[in-house]
Amino acid sequence: MTGTLVLAGTPIGDVADAPPRLAAELGAAEVIAAEDTRRLRRLTQALGVRTTGRVVSYNEVNESARTPDLVEALVGGARVLLVTDAGMPSVSDPGYRLVAAAVEKGVKVTAVPGPSAVLTALAVSGLPVDRFCFEGFPPRKAGERLSRLREVAGERRTLVYFEAPHRLDDTLAAMAEVFGADRRAAVCRELTKTYEEVRRGPLAELAAWAAEGVRGEITIVVEGAPDRPEEVDAAELVRRVRVREEAGERRKEAIAAVAAETGLPKRDVFDAVVAAKNAAQRD
Repeated sequence: MTGTLVLAGTPIGDVADAPPRLAAELGAAEVIAAEDTRRLRRLTQALGVRTTGRVVSYNEVNESARTPDLVEALVGGARVLLVTDAGMPSVSDPGYRLVAAAVEKGVKVTAVPGPSAVLTALAVSGLPVDRFCFEGFPPRKAGERLSRLREVAGERRTLVYFEAPHRLDDTLAAMAEVFGADRRAAVCRELTKTYEEVRRGPLAELAAWAAEGVRGEITIVVEGAPDRPEEVDAAELVRRVRVREEAGERRKEAIAAVAAETGLPKRDVFDAVVAAKNAAQRD
């Protein structure tokens, strides 16, 4: 018989949030694959657990190389426990490759549910929670980040992102540029930890706050695009497109961004720009 792959959620801050089953699985696992073995050691000490299984590192550097060995152990009947530094494995953390490989070999995959920064931030954000999508970490490069944000500018569902503290101000500024300065958002910092903070407000306001410097683990929750088109006249549409063009955006991108932030069809914005251009030429 093949073994079992167990994905175990770990606390995102307060160790008291560890699910009761986590301690039992840590003690029973024949192999423990940990994103950081030192953090695993601190976790087991805090939980009062003595591990007897083999402990190996499993992180973004060695994930591809180590997956075959773990799959071999699973096929051989071992119970393998996968833990990351915080939260659920494979959610913006190592794990997806191992799960996919285990499933392909017919290995049972189960989970020990645990804390999630995505759901915790969503719950405390004060923004709609009935429909949402998780976008992970935005690209680090400015151009790629803007492009990725434009792809979801018209998304009606609430958006959830992870971000590094030293890139937070740039990301929030880019979101304000693409989604609109007044789009509501929440920056959740150090969730469940001693210095937990949830800062809510318009994206432009949050970007100004973040420019002063922010520390800690960050989760961003952004309100979805408006369901109803914003009441904006043609002159205002043209002005918004012009502002974006002057900031360096191509006209096509500027029109798409304005359409997304107002909830109007791109054709309406395009027609307003063309009409204004024709009127200027006649004058």
